[in-house]
Amino acid sequence: MLFRFLVYVLLQAAGGTAGYALAAWPGALAGAVLAGLAWFTVDLSRGVRLIAWLRRSEGREAPTLGGLWGEAADRMRRLLRGQDRKMQESDQRLQEFLAAIQASPNGVVLLDAQGRIEWCNQTAAGHFGFDAQRDMLQHIGNLVRDPVFAAYYAGNDYRHEVAMPGRDQTPSRPVRLSVHIHPYGHGRKLLLSRDITAVAQAEAMRRDFVANVSHEIRTPLTVLAGFIETLQTLPLDEAERERYLTLMAAQAGRMQSLVNDLLTLSRLDGSPPPSATQWVLVVDLTAQCEEEARALSSMLFSPSAAPQALSFEAPEGWALAGSSSELRSAMSNLINNAVRYTPAGGRIDVTWRLLADGRAEFAVTDTGPGIAPEHLSRLSERFYRVDRSRSRESGGTGLGLAIAKHVAQRHGGELRFASTVGKGSRFALLLPASRVRAEASPVAPVSA
Repeated sequence: MLFRFLVYVLLQAAGGTAGYALAAWPGALAGAVLAGLAWFTVDLSRGVRLIAWLRRSEGREAPTLGGLWGEAADRMRRLLRGQDRKMQESDQRLQEFLAAIQASPNGVVLLDAQGRIEWCNQTAAGHFGFDAQRDMLQHIGNLVRDPVFAAYYAGNDYRHEVAMPGRDQTPSRPVRLSVHIHPYGHGRKLLLSRDITAVAQAEAMRRDFVANVSHEIRTPLTVLAGFIETLQTLPLDEAERERYLTLMAAQAGRMQSLVNDLLTLSRLDGSPPPSATQWVLVVDLTAQCEEEARALSSMLFSPSAAPQALSFEAPEGWALAGSSSELRSAMSNLINNAVRYTPAGGRIDVTWRLLADGRAEFAVTDTGPGIAPEHLSRLSERFYRVDRSRSRESGGTGLGLAIAKHVAQRHGGELRFASTVGKGSRFALLLPASRVRAEASPVAPVSA
């Protein structure tokens, strides 16, 4: 600032001296005035260039100025660069924050004070069927018309969440969403959604499991208690006693089968995955299952009824890696289900084949009544039955397919089934190629 004042004084002195030399004192005054105007003009032009740069600084370099204006331009340039850097860092953090929200498994929707959509992630778009571009600034009530949500949004009581059907729900595939609104800012709202289909299904399965176990055990216990009371209070001849004891043994066997299946599921849930180094021959497994199936078939149908046609095909030299007890349990459950639900005179085919990708497929095909499509999605749930009365008549516990599915998953495979009402069903256990070994007589693979 002192240098700026000294320059001004020196310029005035030079102008006055030059004017005095030309026209004495009047010239000195005129020279000093002209020198001041020249200094002011030059200084003003620098200020104008600085203002013009500040107004249109995008993409332009700062002007090179001297003196005080130059220092101001330099400081402003550094200040603007610092602000640009902070804005870039803020924008980067914002993009990272939005990317994190996009990656969230939960849906996120930002609503303004009027309830219009300001932003949403892809998860929320999938939950509610939004279009991230088209539906911006659309009112949430115009896009989500479910009565449960409408009442929740209009009630302004957001202390709890509500459950509503998902957009992709179908009769055979229920979808449930949990929605919770959190007010923030000046009237704005944060809407969070999450898919609770699996949670709802697990809760329904838990309720069904408890109810079914209680019912399945209570029924034979009631029968046993009634028979015991009869034996204790009534004088019965030997034939009647034998009949009651036979019925009691059947009910006790039913409870024992249920307990054994429950223990099997519990053991599967709590034990480590089966080893991939222990091998068991397919022929041995199939032979054991065949013996059980033929005994069950002869027990279920009277000698006068047409026998079931049971066909078993097991390749020689094949071996599977895993738990022999678990694999036999899964195979037996699939075969025994077919025996129980296939009427007298029906046919049951048990086959093995090698798929093109190296996997082994164990399949049980029957000519039973078949299963309606709406039951297929829940068929492997514990205690789920298509026809409860028929299941009890046939002696099933409702846990066989759940055990087979669990065993398949523990061995890295899967359980598949298909059925046509009136024509029959096909249940297949697929095991990965890493657990299959053909030691002799290689079989040509077939397409899946």
